[in-house]
Amino acid sequence: MVLYEYPFNEGIRTMLRLEHLFDRLGQLVARDAAVDHHFALATIFEIMDVASRADLKSDVLKEMDRHRAQLQGFRGHPGISEAALDGVIGRIEHAYNGLNQLQGKAGQALAANDWLMSVRSRINIPGGTCEFDLPAYYAWQQLSAERRRADLNGWMTTLTPLAEALQVLLGLLRDSGTPQRMVAPAGQYQQSLPQGKTYQLLRVRIPPDTGLVPEISGHRLMVSIRFMRPDAEGRLRSCGEDTAFELSLCL
Repeated sequence: MVLYEYPFNEGIRTMLRLEHLFDRLGQLVARDAAVDHHFALATIFEIMDVASRADLKSDVLKEMDRHRAQLQGFRGHPGISEAALDGVIGRIEHAYNGLNQLQGKAGQALAANDWLMSVRSRINIPGGTCEFDLPAYYAWQQLSAERRRADLNGWMTTLTPLAEALQVLLGLLRDSGTPQRMVAPAGQYQQSLPQGKTYQLLRVRIPPDTGLVPEISGHRLMVSIRFMRPDAEGRLRSCGEDTAFELSLCL
């Protein structure tokens, strides 16, 4: 099944973007080619840009506090494993404390590294990191993969608390939704959302062999999904067919 996610607010949108960047960073750092490590460094700079939002850290901490309070309310309920509950709450508290102890914004310490900032200032210029523009950066790319990876891991250390907090928080958010099988008549689906509940994330799963792309829109009162199929030139057209899919709404 192919998964599509749609955030209902700007805070979750930012967190999903960061999760996407951290996933890409992990894949690139594990490789050996200098060009992969170049794009790993570019991804670190992207994370710094996205994480520079002033209220991001407080939003993540607030959301983890909310989930922790909800889970504490399950104590003593029949059918709830206290050991499993303690494990989840322990993961939240570990991630919360790690992020809370981080001084300033994620990656802020890297801004004091003149060498990194010289690369950052040119990395978005087409061809701006050629050897004649940044000979010191070119020399770094000639080092062994192990040495470059060690440097990248060192620079990533200041970002790790945020990555761990997002992993825990988004995992809890996704687990709060229950997948339901739905059918979109003629490829169109709408659902009114119940008042009194504030959903934060919508998840849509469709079989990969359909070749369909969901166009999703939504707010606190309504969700709308239109299933599209790309034509020979890649333009999306309404599929016009009854379409089965899986829908999850996460609180």
